[in-house]
Amino acid sequence: MSDFDLLIVGGGINGAAIAREAALNGLRVLLVEKNDLASATSSASTKLIHGGLRYLEYYEFKLVREALIERERLLKAAPHLIYPMEFVLPHRNTLRPKWMIRAGLFLYDHIGGRMSLPKSRGIRGGHYLAPLKDVQDGFVYSDAWVDDARLVVLNAIDAAANGAEIATRTELLSARREGGAWRATLSDGREITARALVNAAGPWVAEIAQRLGVNSKAGARLIRGSHLIVPRLFEGSHAYILQQPDRRIVFAIPYENGTTLVGTTDVPVDRPTEACISDEETDYLLAAVNRYFEKQTAREDVIATYSGIRSLYDDGASEARQVTRDYVLELDENGPPLLSVFGGKITTARHLGEVAVAKLARALGVNVSQSTKARAFPGGDMESFALFLARTRARWPWLGEALSLRMARAYGTLLDTLIGERGDLGEEFGGGLSAVEVDWLVTREWARTTEDILRRRTKLGLTREVDEERLSLYLQSNAGLG
Repeated sequence: MSDFDLLIVGGGINGAAIAREAALNGLRVLLVEKNDLASATSSASTKLIHGGLRYLEYYEFKLVREALIERERLLKAAPHLIYPMEFVLPHRNTLRPKWMIRAGLFLYDHIGGRMSLPKSRGIRGGHYLAPLKDVQDGFVYSDAWVDDARLVVLNAIDAAANGAEIATRTELLSARREGGAWRATLSDGREITARALVNAAGPWVAEIAQRLGVNSKAGARLIRGSHLIVPRLFEGSHAYILQQPDRRIVFAIPYENGTTLVGTTDVPVDRPTEACISDEETDYLLAAVNRYFEKQTAREDVIATYSGIRSLYDDGASEARQVTRDYVLELDENGPPLLSVFGGKITTARHLGEVAVAKLARALGVNVSQSTKARAFPGGDMESFALFLARTRARWPWLGEALSLRMARAYGTLLDTLIGERGDLGEEFGGGLSAVEVDWLVTREWARTTEDILRRRTKLGLTREVDEERLSLYLQSNAGLG
């Protein structure tokens, strides 16, 4: 008998979503990730759960419909982590004509079926357009915001709660088909067997395929997306979607600690390691917002940047912005099954997991009966976030408004366990980060380093002052980490 039913390589959103779906269906799952969960693409997104309005221009109707349906499910499954956001689309006649935008928004409102978010509408003047220059009218539509890395972690937590093993800092060194199973050697010294293998390595999907000695029919195209965090460009909780002269769009989104998130770019790269913003990308994003906002932003104003490499299915599109964001699952059954994942986006990862497990179940000759369609994520079992936040502040008033909001968003109903009957959160490291929270991230969420905590689990390192040296010493002395 094999040690596991599934060996999943890759701890990004796709690998974690497949692990969750598979574990819920009783499969024995091992997920290995050579770094940290969400350490690459899945912590470097634009933080949106959206249908992808701009994809309609490339006739990606199936993708947009699926994404909008998933948006509705995710809003209900993680109301603490995923919440509605209004997007303002300023109109300028020199770009897309008004009739085209209106038609696209009408389709966006209806292609996904019945939706809970408000439908789009036209606007003229008012507070939405006040921060902008040379804009008299435009449109407002709805999508949703997400903390991308935390969504990956919640998938992993739910998978582990249903029996999956999540092994971070563990690399697949080699694997071969042997005796009706995959025999794999891992960097933690283990040699394990699995009935099927899933290659969900994102930007490294081709490298893993080569390591397995498999010639994949599908191909991956690596595209770098970079973002800036700048001082606040506008007041309000809404965001902006800005059309650019090259027909790309750039988002300006309210972010943590009075900042604005600006992104993203689409730059073809050759290697997964090229996840570093270039001067040209910085200039492009600054020009994009300066083209629209009265408040001008210079290079020296940039607070932080981040970049990620998106591994997209190579559909032969000539330009990076035109490459499909849909996913392709390639199943190789020349022996024990190998499922390779190409492309995808954070919004449709749950559905990808469902489809992937169905394919693998057929290949393995097992039945799947469970689905995550209506399943809440850990911490998401609440009537509404507003009521939950009010209860949080009533139960732990000493948290204060800012910290209670951040922690309620990050952990939801898991706060009952995280804080419980405590009267404080222990040693503080700055930025609202405490010893109790750090201990939770280490013992419950696979965090090991200051970067895991500050760049992914909390993202406090992007916009707030945290004493990293003291945090590192705490990790070393309390858990042998750092």
